[in-house]
Amino acid sequence: MMMSLFLPLLLVSVLFMSSFSEVQGRKWKGEGTTQNLESIAIGRCYDYIRIVNPAVGEKNCSEIWEAFKSAFINKDPCSILPEDYELFINLSLHTIPANKSLFWENNQLLVNSFADRGRRYMSVGDTLFGFFGDFLNWCGQANSSGLDYESCPTTMECETNAVDSFWRMASITYAKHSSGEIHVLLNGSAVGGAYPQPSFFADYEIPNLQKDKISQIVIWVVDDIEGPDLDSCGIHSVKILETRLKTLGYNVTCIDNYKSVVFLLCLDYPDNSKCAVPSF
Repeated sequence: MMMSLFLPLLLVSVLFMSSFSEVQGRKWKGEGTTQNLESIAIGRCYDYIRIVNPAVGEKNCSEIWEAFKSAFINKDPCSILPEDYELFINLSLHTIPANKSLFWENNQLLVNSFADRGRRYMSVGDTLFGFFGDFLNWCGQANSSGLDYESCPTTMECETNAVDSFWRMASITYAKHSSGEIHVLLNGSAVGGAYPQPSFFADYEIPNLQKDKISQIVIWVVDDIEGPDLDSCGIHSVKILETRLKTLGYNVTCIDNYKSVVFLLCLDYPDNSKCAVPSF
């Protein structure tokens, strides 16, 4: 009788300790470092300088990786600052062609498709420094040379985490090196407005644009094919953006549902009425 009672209690105890250990292992709420991060990052670097954009010239990808890693290794993962990535940026920096910069909010996958890896436009994710970290996650641990594969802090837990600080530095650098006619692609179906505040564009890119290098800012507000029309040129949050840019002295043009972008969206919705084309 005692043995029959002992076994269920033992099982409960093991399950409890297992769950407790799992919780202990996950210090943060966010996902941990991407597996094989080093191999992926260095591979992306070589892919970029050899295939995607060989015009950037020779780069030392191993040195770039070490500079990237040194920004957050052996540090409190909630105490990483944008300037910690300064060496990484300096080693990976290259020219952004005039008239090709494409800023965005709430439509990253669309921007990636439309920019076509820098062939049509060059978004921040199409630069070497952006391409290096796009869609990856990472963080280190205080007093440890290792990466944390279990969990990393989210923005809600701390804004000065490794990934957010990386993208702040990337956004600042990208804005400073943009020139000519620059473009902004916004989602007119986004809940909360096409031009969100706060955001990377509002807080880190606009303030770092170099006015003397920019001839015009063209804003495209494009609705999702099956989404609502919540924001447009001249109203709501887009009007706030237009006013801000004009107050800063920029020449601003705004276009709703820019055809080239709509055509790209229609590839996935050929039967939608918005995608109807006249017969020839």
